[in-house]
Amino acid sequence: MTGNATGGVLLLVEDDDSIGRLVKQYLEQKDGWRVVWLRSGEEAIAELRRHPVRLVVLDIGLPGIDGFEVCRRMRAHSKVPIVMLTARDEEPDRVAGLELGADDYVAKPFSPRELAARIKAILRRVEHRSEDEVLSARAVVLRRDSREVTVDGKPVELTGKEFDLLACFLEHPGIVLSRERLLDLVWGMTYPGGTRTVDVHVAQLRRKLGDPDGIRTVRGAGYKLVPS
Repeated sequence: MTGNATGGVLLLVEDDDSIGRLVKQYLEQKDGWRVVWLRSGEEAIAELRRHPVRLVVLDIGLPGIDGFEVCRRMRAHSKVPIVMLTARDEEPDRVAGLELGADDYVAKPFSPRELAARIKAILRRVEHRSEDEVLSARAVVLRRDSREVTVDGKPVELTGKEFDLLACFLEHPGIVLSRERLLDLVWGMTYPGGTRTVDVHVAQLRRKLGDPDGIRTVRGAGYKLVPS
């Protein structure tokens, strides 16, 4: 299943009964999902291996291991899209979830309609991306399947969003991408931290790749990858 069509298995990890019931009912009746609703992170990690899960909706404030740790463990072996839910609308929490590899962030209280719209946006972005498993330019080689990056054959450690941002540049060599466009493509939303987060991540990429000229700033327009 591709595109922004919904349906398939959605893993909902939420210990609040009222929220869980509301989200499950809405997504099943309105968008045709088969929602597997769990109340703990331990169950979620186990169930992810048992179902062909298309997307995960994950609460941060879970009993036992919290949503941050669940996200980290899921990302260790899966690229499934993850939307994090939290009652805390603090920037450090948003940054922590996104850096662990979450695809979006929804603060409580929220409407099921808003959540459904975020889910559709994520599916459009993730499932329409380039199918090339290996992307390269200059001395950089990126492998999607193993989420590995090398420069001149040497491994480079990137965070989840740094990896996704680099993949985005490699998919659009020589094309100027505005900060707003990069936010949409990589973070999939109007990021609460604003476009400054793009500048910070680009600076981190330049430093880690050891190639300050590879991603060029285009004054008043954004950034572009210089292919060679």
